[in-house]
Amino acid sequence: MDREEGHDIEAVTNRGYRLAEDNDAVTAAGVERYLGDLAGRIPVEVVDVCASTNTLLKARAAELSPWHTVIARRQTGGRGRMGRSFCSPAGTGLYMSILLRPQLAAEEAPLITTAAAVAVCRAVESLGSDRAEIKWVNDVLIRGRKICGILTEAGVSVETGMLDWAVLGVGINVLEPAGGFPAEIADIAGAAFPRRERDIRARLAAAFLRRFYEIYAALPDRAFVAEYQTRSCLVGKRVNVLRGGGTRVALVLAVDDACRLVVRYDDGTEEALFSGEVSVRPEAAL
Repeated sequence: MDREEGHDIEAVTNRGYRLAEDNDAVTAAGVERYLGDLAGRIPVEVVDVCASTNTLLKARAAELSPWHTVIARRQTGGRGRMGRSFCSPAGTGLYMSILLRPQLAAEEAPLITTAAAVAVCRAVESLGSDRAEIKWVNDVLIRGRKICGILTEAGVSVETGMLDWAVLGVGINVLEPAGGFPAEIADIAGAAFPRRERDIRARLAAAFLRRFYEIYAALPDRAFVAEYQTRSCLVGKRVNVLRGGGTRVALVLAVDDACRLVVRYDDGTEEALFSGEVSVRPEAAL
């Protein structure tokens, strides 16, 4: 046991050592303890380190059952959208991937990502965080700082155009690393909670799984979309739309019922963005 895994060990006079009251080790049994009636339905596997939980699950997708969940205490090659790296230090984050076998057409795959974003918001708030917002399409923010990124990858049947499987990856900055976040993300990254508490990462993993399981069961109904819309932090702001190597300035009008970002460009034309990348313009962030 060591502190990097979240074990906080303290000396006790004449009694040796014991785990501190704020011990935050992540174990499969620890997560399952908080899953309630889902404990027998969601297999949880915890690994000490891997390149990426998404990569690990994709390689084993054919042999594993739906809802198999892998949690890594540390990732050496964590990935986000657009091929970006995702900072994944030991002891302070929650890095998890879930194997799904959805009955969805390939073009509906973004529903998994947007549903997960809502589940993350509900989960962190249930454990006492400030209100969480969503930056389209896959980032969760608290107090304007990114605390979570989501990456969904899938296998598609060429014959039917339906998803054969999907791997949902969720990375949450639960706590700020000692010494702060790396310089390249220090201006945008934040943590969900200000201090370590007993089992905070195990409780958060279970809280997310429970809420995502509930939303996913009714995914075709899209009941979660209204909440996704109200949690948007972009509506009414001017943004840069980055696509195809170019940038266009636009005003965000809404998030529609298909979770597309509806924007109006400066030339008056409007578009509903199904995918892509946007960044808030400096004047809109003031």
